[in-house]
Amino acid sequence: MRLRLTPVLLGLGLVLTLLAASPALASTYRYWSFWDGTGGQWKYATQGPSSARPADGSVQGFHFVVSKDAAAQAPAPRTGPDFAAVCAGTPAVDGKKRIAVVIDFGTPADAPTGDTPPQDAPRTACAQLAPDATAAEALAEVAKPLRYNSAALLCSVSGYPKQGCGEPVAEAPADTATGKSVGGPSAGLLAGIAAVAALAAAALWQSRRRRTR
Repeated sequence: MRLRLTPVLLGLGLVLTLLAASPALASTYRYWSFWDGTGGQWKYATQGPSSARPADGSVQGFHFVVSKDAAAQAPAPRTGPDFAAVCAGTPAVDGKKRIAVVIDFGTPADAPTGDTPPQDAPRTACAQLAPDATAAEALAEVAKPLRYNSAALLCSVSGYPKQGCGEPVAEAPADTATGKSVGGPSAGLLAGIAAVAALAAAALWQSRRRRTR
């Protein structure tokens, strides 16, 4: 009996393992994502705004999202990175650098309960700073007040949101860029779980059939 049930137990164990390894809903967060504008496209930043020191003519984007903290998951700012358009009215000054800043407050669906984005369309501004200034300093130049937590995580831009800082979201809304859910197991994972469950059921049926012989 013990040997005959082994395939069933293995199958059930695989199901539980897949469920445990699946992208949990808690891995989805409400947070300010940080982006570099390069070649007319947004790229998810590889370092935080407090350590990034963009060069003159750079574009830095900040987008409030509900997403996984990953380049393949988070939606980019809804306004393209266009330094010439943002900084056209800010003349160059010797000894200073100009950084175009795009701030996308996200959608009402992304907002914490009881809060609302301060504006619908993304905001743009041109910061003029010392040559060694960071992206965080560029943001502070054009979008105060800012709020950070004890781990230097950006929590609030221009006072939004009023509370919270990168908290996990139990149920993620659809991605505003693709319309697809940004939380929960993927379709491929669910298909894999279904296949393992089917194998477990077949093993159980076969073990019962052997006992009747």
